[in-house]
Amino acid sequence: MNLLIPSAEGFILTAATLIGLYMAVNIGANDLANAMGTSVGSGALTLKGAVLTSMFFTLGGAILAGGYVSNTIRKGIIDPTLLAGSPEKLLLGMFAALLAAGIWVHLATHYGMPISTTHAIVGAVVGFGVLAVGPGAISWGKMASIVASWVVSPVAGGLASGTIYIMIRRKILSSDFPYKATQVYAPWLLSAVFYVIVLSIAAEGLRNLPLMLGFWQTLLLVLPLSMIAGFGGKILLLRLGGVGCRWIKGTDIEKVNCVFSYMQIATACYVAYAHGSNDVANAVGPLAAIYSIVKTGTVSMSVEVPMWMLAMGGIAIGGGLLVLGGTVMETIGGKITEITPVRGFCAEFGAATTILVCSHLGLPISTTHVLVGSVIGVGFARGMGMLDLRVVRNIVSSWLTTLPFTIVLAMIFYWVLSGLLFP
Repeated sequence: MNLLIPSAEGFILTAATLIGLYMAVNIGANDLANAMGTSVGSGALTLKGAVLTSMFFTLGGAILAGGYVSNTIRKGIIDPTLLAGSPEKLLLGMFAALLAAGIWVHLATHYGMPISTTHAIVGAVVGFGVLAVGPGAISWGKMASIVASWVVSPVAGGLASGTIYIMIRRKILSSDFPYKATQVYAPWLLSAVFYVIVLSIAAEGLRNLPLMLGFWQTLLLVLPLSMIAGFGGKILLLRLGGVGCRWIKGTDIEKVNCVFSYMQIATACYVAYAHGSNDVANAVGPLAAIYSIVKTGTVSMSVEVPMWMLAMGGIAIGGGLLVLGGTVMETIGGKITEITPVRGFCAEFGAATTILVCSHLGLPISTTHVLVGSVIGVGFARGMGMLDLRVVRNIVSSWLTTLPFTIVLAMIFYWVLSGLLFP
C-alpha cells in the first residue's frame, strides 16, 4: 500500500473525512445534547436556540482549544513509533476506531442513553492497538484513569450540584419572599458563574492562542472582573426585564425561575465550549492521524491538526444536535428528574465548577458523566422519590458497556479491513 500515490491520497482522505463527520454528528447528538438537555428541558432555551448557541460555542471551543486533546487521541493512547515499519496498520486502525466508536455512539443516541464519546473512541483505539501491536503497546495508565472517571466524575458532579441546589433552596426557594431573595443573591450568583466559567476556560486552556497567563494570575485577574460582571449583569437583566420579569404575573417562584433561566443559558454556553474543546477530538483525533500518515507516509505525527479540521468537526457536532439530539436531550432534560430553570442552573453550574476543580487537581473526569451526575445530584437533593432509578440504572449500564463494546467492535473492523486489503 503506497500512501504517497496522489489518487490514493484523495480517496483515503475523502473516506476518512466522511467517517470523521459521521462520528462528529453522533458526538453532537449525544455529548452536546447532554450540555443542552437541561436548558431545553427547563424551557430556558428552545431547541432552535440551543442548536444555534451550542454550534457557536462548540465551534469556539474546537478552534481555540481542540488541538491539544486531538493530539492525545491520535498519539497518546498508543505509541505510533511502534508501527513505524507499517504505517498502513495505523491508518487502518484509525479507520476502524472511528467507525466502531461512531456506531456505538449512534446506538446509544438512538436509545437516548448519554454516554462518554471520549471513552468510546479510546476503547476503539485500544481495540485495534491490541491486534496491531499487542497489549504491551497500550497506555494502561490512561485506561486506569478512564475507569476511575466512572466514579470520580458523576460523584463529584452530583455533590457539587446537590450542594448548590440545597443552598439555593434554603436561601431563596424556602424564604418568605423568594423573588426578593433572588434580587439580593442574583449579583453574587452571577459573579460566581462568571468566575467559574472564565477560570474553567483558562484551565481547559486557550492553547491555540499565544497567551502567557498562568492559572493563579488568571485567578487574581478574574476576581474583580467577576464582581463587575455580577452587578453589571443584574442591571442588564433589569433592562431586559429579566430580574424584574415584568411580563410574568404569576407566583414568586415563577419569577425566580425566569431569573435563573438567564443564568442557566450562561452555564450552558460554557458547557458547550467545554464539549468543543474536548470532544471534537473524538472525531478529529483519528482523522488527524490519518491525515498525517497520508501526507508524510510515516507515523511520526509531525503534521499539526489543521484548523479546517477542527472547524469542520465543531460544525458537524452542532448539526448532529439538531438532527439526532432529541432523544438524549429528553433523557437529560426530564427523564432522570423533573428539571426547572433553578434545578437546571444548579446542575450546569455544579458541572462547570466540578470541571474547573478536577481539571486543576489533575483528576480524571468525563464531561458527560459530570453532567449526568449533576442532574442526579439535584434530584437526590430533592429526595430519592424524585429520581427515576430505572433510567439511572440504564445510563450506568451504558457507561460500563462502552469500553468493552468499542474494543471488540474495533478489533472486528480492523481484522476485516486488514484481511481485505492485505490478504
